[in-house]
Amino acid sequence: METQLRDDVTNESGNKKRGGKRNILLFLGPALITSALVLGPGSLTTSSSMGALFGNDLIWVIVATVIFMMIYTEMSTRIGIASDISFIQVIKQKWGKLGGILIGLGAFLVTSSFQAGNSIGIGVAASNIFGLNPEFWVAAFTIVGASLLFAKDFYSALEKLMIALVAMMLISFLVTVFLAKPSIGSMASGLIPSIPDGSMGLIIAFTATCFSIVGASYQSYLVQEKGWTKDIVKQGMKESYLGIFLLGLISLLVMITAAAVLKPAGIQINSIEDMGLALEPLYGSWATIIFMIGLFGAAFSSLMGNSTIGGAMISDSFGFGSKLTNVKVKIAIIAVMLFGSIIAIIFGGAPVNMIIFAQAITIIAVPFIAIALLVVANDEEIMGDLKNTLFKNILAISGLIVLILLAINNINNIFL
Repeated sequence: METQLRDDVTNESGNKKRGGKRNILLFLGPALITSALVLGPGSLTTSSSMGALFGNDLIWVIVATVIFMMIYTEMSTRIGIASDISFIQVIKQKWGKLGGILIGLGAFLVTSSFQAGNSIGIGVAASNIFGLNPEFWVAAFTIVGASLLFAKDFYSALEKLMIALVAMMLISFLVTVFLAKPSIGSMASGLIPSIPDGSMGLIIAFTATCFSIVGASYQSYLVQEKGWTKDIVKQGMKESYLGIFLLGLISLLVMITAAAVLKPAGIQINSIEDMGLALEPLYGSWATIIFMIGLFGAAFSSLMGNSTIGGAMISDSFGFGSKLTNVKVKIAIIAVMLFGSIIAIIFGGAPVNMIIFAQAITIIAVPFIAIALLVVANDEEIMGDLKNTLFKNILAISGLIVLILLAINNINNIFL
């Protein structure tokens, strides 16, 4: 399969050059999958809350978070291209079997713990669009997601699905912003860093949600699944940046809509459903449907992406492989899907104990994975001429410091 994928990339790249046009979708798939899995109901809720409470003052937070996510996703892209083996297998060679298992187990636990929120988002969005109760739609789309695993070429099906869902989100939220008519001047002023009173909690929540090291690390798997080679590394790096830029753009659209519509009305957001309902008195029920379509795209893409990451990386860490054609990998992916769906149906949301557990796992796993990416990206024996430059190391270390500060904040909240 991998040889065929590499041949396909080479052939399509050749056609691209002869035609003088860039086939952007050839390269954009992996980064779109990464950005789509990060952009879930949680990140949309946080974005809308920031806009509803603080207007456009926190736009700079989105910009900074996207830059950090870009650098780690691009690092992971180069690791996937430079190495003949997976990221976890590289770690096993460098730090032993235990190091690889810790990364795989951490990725599995982090993705599983937050999967309930994705399932709930699907249920809420589909219920608002089509009717029936949310639990029905949670079960229905879990079955749909599991069925996609058995498509003839799951990676190709996943890639096309993510492209469609990201396009759905982008169009939906663009229409919503057009209706909101935000202030350009206010948006520009939000690029200047400031921390309004009471905003630190939301800043931390958004950064922790959208600066996903687990998602960034899986980019290396996606580019190997795609069959990228060193001859297209520059193009692949550019498209990695573009994919994560779209993540930031959608978050920005949600925030400025909330700033333009909800803040002047004094409406606060406790869930993403609240934002859709808050728009209804202003624009009618059809506008709420448009917003819910975007929410569905975010929730279903995250459900598929998170489960794929968790399943593939835990399978790889225990030596079962990571290829999406592998039956054992598919079983692990389904396990993550079912876990989130069962929790959503039984509890109607992630229990407090599960949220605390997820935060505790994040404290350990996320900085460790970030350090592993940074170490591998600077290993000349593995990376060759694709190793990190000084500028990229400065940005990556800055991002690592942010992750460590987030971990310290979680320690303080949970244990102190």
